[in-house]
Amino acid sequence: MLQEVELVRTSATVAVVGGGVIGLGVAWRAAEAGWSVTLFDPAVGSGASWVAGGMLAPLSEGWPGEDDVLAFGAAALAHWPDFAARLAAVTGVDVFVAGETLTIAQDGADAADLHTIADWVNGHGHDLRLLDRAGVRALEPALARTVRAGLLATAEPAIDNRRLVTALRKAADDAGVTVRPERVRDLTELDHSRIVLAAGAASAALWPGLPVRPVKGEILRLRQRPGTQPPPTRVVRARVHGRPVYFVPRDDGVVVGATQYEAGFDTAVTVAGVRDLIADAEAVLPGIGEYELTEASAGSRPGTPDNLPLIGRLSDHVIAATGHGRNGMLTSALTADAVLAELGGQPLPEVATADPHRFGASTSSGGNR
Repeated sequence: MLQEVELVRTSATVAVVGGGVIGLGVAWRAAEAGWSVTLFDPAVGSGASWVAGGMLAPLSEGWPGEDDVLAFGAAALAHWPDFAARLAAVTGVDVFVAGETLTIAQDGADAADLHTIADWVNGHGHDLRLLDRAGVRALEPALARTVRAGLLATAEPAIDNRRLVTALRKAADDAGVTVRPERVRDLTELDHSRIVLAAGAASAALWPGLPVRPVKGEILRLRQRPGTQPPPTRVVRARVHGRPVYFVPRDDGVVVGATQYEAGFDTAVTVAGVRDLIADAEAVLPGIGEYELTEASAGSRPGTPDNLPLIGRLSDHVIAATGHGRNGMLTSALTADAVLAELGGQPLPEVATADPHRFGASTSSGGNR
């Protein structure tokens, strides 16, 4: 009987619609598990996954009242060590670029917010450490002298998003995933026994009523020049004039992000967006003005009404893996594991809050299959 079950499973086919880190991760893990996988995307890895900082920071972004978001983010972070080790074993690629996240405050209000976050997150069993001005500067001496306080998360690393995309593509290829550079316009065109909808912000067009919308985000990539201050050795996050800004190390410099607009599928980089990012970056890390600006880019992140993704069955044949917003890198490992479990008929309890039917009729009216 076991042999018969394994034969049925091995011969089952899966179509993954969408080739960002979510779709690639799902395709790779499913193929490794014995499924026959075809991934559909006209330009694999070129969407929002290519325009990302790579922060894995669910704890330092916590805020009182957002219990489900914190729990889901912490669960997602817990899936990363095994995911990264498995990926490194099959590709030889280490995707990590930093091991900690430092959030800083430059005025009294922001310092008070750091205390609020620390008290609430630590009360949920996690470990965030408050730092005074001297403690912050001891860790990152290049930061502005206006820094008043900091919040250190020693368990929040960061990854190189582009290195991750490349490694996942190699892992998927090696596992036997067939990539078809085609845009799927109707799920009924696919005759696979299972379909995974991982099309990011475009998912709602394939499953009408799915509460996913595009949220525009712009980032800058800066290269260190000879004689300039080195970039931070950890992720640095801050607020300047109420706007969030972050720095994520890269081998040759740093990624600075990110703006956030409700702008539909507009991915043009704006003058105002670049201006604000540069001004805010210099306010936090003054020496950054001497770096080389090598790239300014924008992507459409798939947002949902409650900032949690949509993971789970939409129908007997279709599984949602979308709506990850600005946390696609963080949640990619958990999502891949969750979809693999769903394909096997044993949903993971960690993703219960990401049930795609939690908005009621918004999902039940949609669907093509």
